[in-house]
Amino acid sequence: MKYIDVTEPGGAETLILATGDRPVAAADEVLIQVAAAGINRADIIQRMGFYPPPPGASPILGLEVAGEVCAVGAEVSRWQVGDKVCALLGGGGYAEYATAKALECMPIPKGYTMAQAAALPEALLTVWTNVMQRVALQPGETFLVHGGSSGIGTTAIQLARQLGCRVFATAGSAEKVAVCERLGAEIAVNYKEQDFVEVLVKATDGSGVDVILDMVGGDYVDRNITLAAADGRIVNIAYLQGSKVEVNLMPVMLKRLQITGSTLRARPAAFKAELTAAVEATVWPWLEAGDIAPVIHETFPAAQAAEAHRLMEASDHIGKLILSWES
Repeated sequence: MKYIDVTEPGGAETLILATGDRPVAAADEVLIQVAAAGINRADIIQRMGFYPPPPGASPILGLEVAGEVCAVGAEVSRWQVGDKVCALLGGGGYAEYATAKALECMPIPKGYTMAQAAALPEALLTVWTNVMQRVALQPGETFLVHGGSSGIGTTAIQLARQLGCRVFATAGSAEKVAVCERLGAEIAVNYKEQDFVEVLVKATDGSGVDVILDMVGGDYVDRNITLAAADGRIVNIAYLQGSKVEVNLMPVMLKRLQITGSTLRARPAAFKAELTAAVEATVWPWLEAGDIAPVIHETFPAAQAAEAHRLMEASDHIGKLILSWES
């Protein structure tokens, strides 16, 4: 099969189209002929040599795919050859064929293209486990997502809106702000022009925000604590501006705040299977009804993976970037 290889840890120029052996499905896995794969920040960090795959996972980049099942393991009962699925992976998505745990596969939503389906697993599962489960966002609460125009951000805005929350976002341009508002953010703050703490304290009449989803880190850590409402919850899923920061923790005690975070990739298979089932049961009807939808900035032929990575690193995109193996 063809796949995207990393010749050595480094920049996007290290990504090349290579040929290797097709993987074989284990007893609890399916083999997917990949039509499209989602691109995530984690892929860039792995390409740079700082995020190795968990034990047993493919060293090939790629955490989510959509395609057609072409082989099933001996213990698999739900899926059959010919089924069209999207799946969360521990690795291996940037390839013509990839294996996935059968319990981490979901059907392609009705009416969806392969590219649209490939944009779903990582963002939906990440937002669901962190926002809906870990910090238990409730209907009627206020919710802020930083990086609102990213794949995670556009997903979080829509899910929180669907839950009946008052949604806020931050973004870095007028165009990105407009997209966040179109998706359901009541207020999207251009962080290059305004102080999001000042804007949102005023918007909430001084009470602050109940739940904050942050992937920025750096000085946002202390600013999130300042903005959080009494009994607020802050969940971190990345630290693009750094994880070592100096903060004033007194408001954490005085406002009874919870600060947490998680990564999904290394979680046990049983956890990811339960999470996948919960998301499919709750979110798939919303997808098929058109209540929410992935935002895709651009789909690249797989051979142009380096160009796609450069675009993600420049942060000039809105929503997801996709690699396609379809001719």
